[in-house]
Amino acid sequence: MSYDDTPPPGPPATPRAASRRKDRRKSGKRHVGRWILIGLVVVVLAAGGTGWWYYEHLNGNLKGVDLSKQLDESTRPKKAVAAGNATNLLVLGSDSRSGDNGKLDAGNVSGARSDTALLVHIPEGRQKAVAVSIPRDTLVDRPECEKHDGGTLPAAHRVMFNSVYSLAGPACVVKTVEKMSDVRVDHLVEVDFAGFKGLVDAIGGVTVTTDEDIHDAKSGFDLPKGTHKLDGTDSLKFVRTRYGHGDGSDLGRIGLQQQFLLALLSEVKNQDLLGSPTKAIKMANSATKALTTDEDLASLTSLAKFARSMRGIDPNTMETIMMPVAYDKQDANRVVPAEPQAAQLWKAIRNDVDIPESAKKSPATGG
Repeated sequence: MSYDDTPPPGPPATPRAASRRKDRRKSGKRHVGRWILIGLVVVVLAAGGTGWWYYEHLNGNLKGVDLSKQLDESTRPKKAVAAGNATNLLVLGSDSRSGDNGKLDAGNVSGARSDTALLVHIPEGRQKAVAVSIPRDTLVDRPECEKHDGGTLPAAHRVMFNSVYSLAGPACVVKTVEKMSDVRVDHLVEVDFAGFKGLVDAIGGVTVTTDEDIHDAKSGFDLPKGTHKLDGTDSLKFVRTRYGHGDGSDLGRIGLQQQFLLALLSEVKNQDLLGSPTKAIKMANSATKALTTDEDLASLTSLAKFARSMRGIDPNTMETIMMPVAYDKQDANRVVPAEPQAAQLWKAIRNDVDIPESAKKSPATGG
């Protein structure tokens, strides 16, 4: 897939308009470094011997998943003609509970899992984006998938969405999302919790504001209402907390995760990465350690190109919504896609049109 960020032709610019365009171009160049956490800075540094070592080191941190080998192209959704050059990015927050993750305060949980899943839709033109959270407790129809050991995981009806990752990994999650939505997933980005903690600390913390106290007796996380700057450890607790916010369900936690995502992106945007190569490299080291991507993005050069294509997106204007769900009639602790809202949501994303307000309302809110 190509990422064309060349401005479209237009009428001759007035001096004032030309000046504004020049300012926007300068701003866009600054956004390149901010979006990718110094991707292009590293490329520039690579011209020197030490810079080349950093480039190779960071490039080696990245891990890739070859979706083309694990997914049958003939069964995947086709890109709608109306969608043009829109892009759909599946973002997973993973927690293997092993290695560095084992040192984190994760509670009494074992095995690999992914409790955070967002389908980020980037419309053609790449001036805005919408992130759709898929609740982990959603009951879905899982397609047949290849397991970690090369065996086959049979298709299943009414399984928890977050179990798919633990049983068969990220490629099966992509396949499940595509089956559920009929939306083509163009790229995959998986963020490891241990690397996430390091990234927040490298940034210098993330500022969040809450309008109610958070008291999670199960994890021991307490946060009074107000504005707080969270370090990496507390940021993990913030996005993981469930029992101390809202009704104690995963749906309530999704609101905190979406809030934190926007706060994190804004914090990265405000960093003077181009003016501080040392800090930029520290952040890039944490970021690349945390990332697993599809094979097309699994290099610094590819990430830089992809990030550059999205330089016009302002995190402050990114829309975050939850896939509409309703409580399951057989099990009140689970949810199912709410219809017709969910179908309306996926249809809008497939065709790259504005999501109707009715498709943003969920019968189950977790408030």
